[in-house]
Amino acid sequence: MDEMSRRSFMGKAALGAAGTAALSGCGTLSFLEQPDLRFIHVTDTHCDLGKPKTFEWLERFVRKVNTEYSAVDFVLVGGDNFNNNASDKDDALRFKRIMDQLKMPYYAVRGNKESTPAPPGTPLGQKDFDDIFFQKREMRIRGRDWKVEKGKYVILGIDTTIEGHGNGVFSKRSLDFVENELKRNSGMHYIILNHQTYHNFWGGTSDKDIHKYVLNNVDEVKKRLFKHDNLAMTLSGHKHKDDITKMDGVNVVSTVGFIVGNDGNPDDHRFRYVRMKNGAIDAQRLVSIV
Repeated sequence: MDEMSRRSFMGKAALGAAGTAALSGCGTLSFLEQPDLRFIHVTDTHCDLGKPKTFEWLERFVRKVNTEYSAVDFVLVGGDNFNNNASDKDDALRFKRIMDQLKMPYYAVRGNKESTPAPPGTPLGQKDFDDIFFQKREMRIRGRDWKVEKGKYVILGIDTTIEGHGNGVFSKRSLDFVENELKRNSGMHYIILNHQTYHNFWGGTSDKDIHKYVLNNVDEVKKRLFKHDNLAMTLSGHKHKDDITKMDGVNVVSTVGFIVGNDGNPDDHRFRYVRMKNGAIDAQRLVSIV
């Protein structure tokens, strides 16, 4: 399959004819064309012990995934998972207890909320996050980052946060880690999961706004990483807005924030389902909790 077809977005395409089976409302595949990866991306859940509904919505998310998306390979959690404003790591531990009820593995990265405790001095720090969320046997830890392999796919969880700040960067260590992976394993398809975005897709005009939400060294990131054909996708959040863009042949995906208004509006509580075949996105959709 050539690069153009390998990297193409097919949306919710129906690819089979006779003998096809529906998959989670995202089109069909023939028996001989089963997807080789299915996953969910959820980001910016902003769970907060002071706002009980945030955890209620997380519980509803887990129930929906277990009931309607039980065939996915894993769930990717994109940062700002909890607001990190509770003592004794209580919000992080409650988040974990709920997410541990998923029938499939989940893998998380930090967002600016986890890296910026409020008030300052809250016990949860980077090592605490690692101790709570990085203890799965299949995870290969590289400093603040991790790697998980699934068939022909490699998921790289990259911590792009800056301690005490809302903006983010790819550290030199992270850039070297990802670049070496892409160079070494040309036959694998790579997915990068991180919090901050890769471009100003919302058309912001304020330098302060762009500085906060777009990776501050994004030009270097694209120069070093996006030239590799085996980089299939990046996944981010942070801005709470949804976007899918093709950049230098890479599918750059930003998923809408799961918790925004905390008011029960179904448009505020969505996640992304993705189905992949041969390194390309075969189907994707936003899913509402209600």
